Amino acid sequence: MKLGFLWRKRKSIMFTWLISYSAVLFVPMMMSIIIYMQSSHALKSEIHRANDSLLKQVRYTIDTQFDLMKRLNMEVTWNTKLQSLMYSNVRSSDDQFLAFQLVKDFRTYQTSYATIDEFYVTWDQEGAILRPGNVRDMKTAFETIHNTGTIRYEQWMDKIHHAASNQFILLPRMEAGPSATSLAYITHLPNDLNGKQTGTVVVMADLERFQKAIESISGFSGGQVVILNKDNQVLLSNMQAEVNPHLSLDQLQNPDQVVYQPAQNGDSELFYIQSAVSDLKYALLIPSSLYWEKAEYVRKFTYISIIISLLGAVVLTWFFMRRNYSPIQRLVQLFADKKDEARTDGNELTFIQSMISHTRNEKDQIEMQLQSHHQVLRSNMLNRLLKGRIDSLVSYEEAFQTFHIELRSNYFAVILFAVENSDSLASNLPGMHMGERRKLLHFIITNVVEELVGHRQHAGYMAEIDDMMACIVNFGESETAEQKADLAWIASEAQRFLTRFQMDLTISISGVHHGLTSVAEAYGEALDAMEYKMVRGKREIITYDEVHIDETDKLPLGYYYPLQAEQQIINLIKAGDLAQASASMNEIMNRNFDKPLVSLTLARCLIFNLVGTMVKAINELEDGANQPLLGDNPLWMESILACDTIQEMRQELQLLLGEVCTFAAAKLESNLTKERAHALKELAEKVMRYVSEHYQDANLNVNTIGEFFALRGSYVSKLFKDQTGEGLLDYITKYRIEQAKKMIGQKQDSIADIAKQVGYNEAATFIRVFKKYEGITPGKYKETH
Repeated sequence: MKLGFLWRKRKSIMFTWLISYSAVLFVPMMMSIIIYMQSSHALKSEIHRANDSLLKQVRYTIDTQFDLMKRLNMEVTWNTKLQSLMYSNVRSSDDQFLAFQLVKDFRTYQTSYATIDEFYVTWDQEGAILRPGNVRDMKTAFETIHNTGTIRYEQWMDKIHHAASNQFILLPRMEAGPSATSLAYITHLPNDLNGKQTGTVVVMADLERFQKAIESISGFSGGQVVILNKDNQVLLSNMQAEVNPHLSLDQLQNPDQVVYQPAQNGDSELFYIQSAVSDLKYALLIPSSLYWEKAEYVRKFTYISIIISLLGAVVLTWFFMRRNYSPIQRLVQLFADKKDEARTDGNELTFIQSMISHTRNEKDQIEMQLQSHHQVLRSNMLNRLLKGRIDSLVSYEEAFQTFHIELRSNYFAVILFAVENSDSLASNLPGMHMGERRKLLHFIITNVVEELVGHRQHAGYMAEIDDMMACIVNFGESETAEQKADLAWIASEAQRFLTRFQMDLTISISGVHHGLTSVAEAYGEALDAMEYKMVRGKREIITYDEVHIDETDKLPLGYYYPLQAEQQIINLIKAGDLAQASASMNEIMNRNFDKPLVSLTLARCLIFNLVGTMVKAINELEDGANQPLLGDNPLWMESILACDTIQEMRQELQLLLGEVCTFAAAKLESNLTKERAHALKELAEKVMRYVSEHYQDANLNVNTIGEFFALRGSYVSKLFKDQTGEGLLDYITKYRIEQAKKMIGQKQDSIADIAKQVGYNEAATFIRVFKKYEGITPGKYKETH
């Protein structure tokens, strides 16, 4: 039973997916194996390279010490005093003196080579040892340097005299630290003329100096580091374990080459390199288990990851296969005929495809039924075209054919019509529903405009969009200049003709564009032009070319409304001078809006700024009180900002300005009493009289006048300006200039004398002030008068 069910399901899409997923799974498995092989090879290379670098580092550190030992050995060997002592026939007394000088030179060597722990020269003819600073007999020198209990005197003598020349050997040293052993470099001096041995140069460095470098690499790699001589004998090692004597360490031709040899028994790995300054070799032995630990870890990790990936892939494959099959199963159940269950045993996608084809046929039948709604669909299509919403299923060319729209050319433009008095028109058509009234208005506009467009041998297609009517004009064969002229004629004639139906229209015209997809751009231009009715006003015809701001045009980045002008308007409002305040505000608006072009953003900002000026003036008039003026008229600002055009805003601003100035004048009249006015006038006359009497004093200023009247100078200046409208300091300067002009007219004194007589100590200061107020220098004034 089950086998039969599975056999029937062999055609199911689920079975096909299972085979496909299994095949896809084979690819990452092969990639995992290839990546493992490559990564294993790369890891081995990195392990070799790391051990090579460590071995070269040890070689560099120890070779540096060996090089110093050899250099010291050479300097001692070729010392002229040593040569004279060993090879000249001089008297015994002279020998001792020369030996004394030689050991003094050895002290200098000892200072220069601080890393050399000990060196000496055997003087075989005298049976003595030459050390830095002293000469000792052989026995005494042995007891002082080498007697650590590990070697006898005879053994030491044998090593010194019979060791190969220019070789490194191990010798005990009493002061060599815990190991009590040093590495010695031995060189035999040439025999004398009689063929007798003259002496041996011995240079020693404690093993502790080499042990640190060796321990650093052994601590990192965990292996054994050994230093071998040319006979592969161990000189130095970091471990007590012995090196396999059967290892083959050949002499290398390239001293920088590191040789790798796996041990024959497979329990360790060997790296060795030739010393750069001697015939020694450096070897690194690492246990195979430790050496391949990381590679083994990667191998195990790879195997585990592959197993986990397989298990995870099986689980996820089954999970997603069931999950992806669920919507297909639901579709099959949705489409399937409940009376015919057998159809679901085959390939589900074939069944779904057939059902979709059937559904599309039904959809075609529905579209045929929707032909009765042709106009609605046509308007919706034109709306999508205007807004640039491209239909991915049906192209516009096909849609045009469906709605019997024939394109005359590939050039288009858009005209927008906004009815400004739609509310009043609706009231003139009683007995009709609001929707029916709107349809009637749109029907009238559509017929009139399309007929006018056809009159110019073009095609026009009307559509309702965003509470406006839009006409897509498809031009016939004509020049661009003629096309723009035709658009202007159509707009003006439509506006004139529709006034018969009491329609007030604002019309905007886009530029001419090429291509069907550019209709949306033309519509955007028409919208931009329509927005400029805020500046141009309603019932106007606005073309995009008039309001278009080219990127190359150097337009101002702001508008003209300086702080001085704002303060002047506020002062005029506070003074209650409606005529001057209105004239100043109109001057600001005319100066900004009479330009050929102004940004809508700047226009709005200017209006908001002017409204803010009114609020500032009202606040200053009310002195922070409960604002009865604004409180009694809470909708002033809303009514201004709700206006559609600049003209409407100006009218609202003028109304508000009149009320505010009336309020300010009444308040000013109530505040200024006759007594205060008389007192201010009398104070101003006293100040003027004081200036006329003391203008010759160079120290005359606002503060001195204030002190005279027992008031603060700034307060006196403010009262004087409130009464006369002129600053006190300006009055003093102008009075002095007037007096100077009289003196210059008499032509009796020089300019410098006149400057001192009118209160200026410096003639240059007087000339500068005179030119500022009169426009010419005193000399020029004197010549013309």
